[in-house]
Amino acid sequence: MPKLVLIRHGQSLWNLENRFTGWVDVPLTQQGEDEARRAGEKLRGLKLNVAYTSALTRAQRTLALAMEAAGIHLPVIRDQALNERHYGDIQGLNKDDLKKKFGEEQVKIWRRSYDIPPPNGESLKDTAARTLPFFERCILGDIRQGKNVLVVAHGNSNRSIVMKLDGLSKEQVLELNLETGVPLVYDLTEAGQVQGKQVLG
Repeated sequence: MPKLVLIRHGQSLWNLENRFTGWVDVPLTQQGEDEARRAGEKLRGLKLNVAYTSALTRAQRTLALAMEAAGIHLPVIRDQALNERHYGDIQGLNKDDLKKKFGEEQVKIWRRSYDIPPPNGESLKDTAARTLPFFERCILGDIRQGKNVLVVAHGNSNRSIVMKLDGLSKEQVLELNLETGVPLVYDLTEAGQVQGKQVLG
């Protein structure tokens, strides 16, 4: 039965600084690099065939460190369809500063809601509109061939995939938070139906 492993990149500099990152290409922190290596160690012994990642450095670096720690070398496909959601006018801004200005509830909506975007940015629904067609075509294409697939991407691109796989409503996805550097392993049928799920925390 094919496996799909989803990992959100390790802690980035702007995660540490509590800033909205989006498509800004910021590096991993030392903690983020350590998280990436730990994720890789948890994948040891798991046979993987192909890896996917985004066009952003923090995901690519996490993937490279995880593969090194796991002792594996995989063909890697990079695509901006797996990029983090674009936060528009609030990219680079501190979340606590925004809460003081706009209120905690408004910032939570911008961060977590399904279909309300921040000003000039993407909602999770918008992110899913680019992530899921790529997921269906390419990633599930490999699953249908019986391949085990590793995806190292971002909080929101991965949330859109988890929402689909777990059948979450837009209200349920509001509370879904994926930790940095924690592998989520799905057992799938070759048709892409979920048979089992494990968090390697």
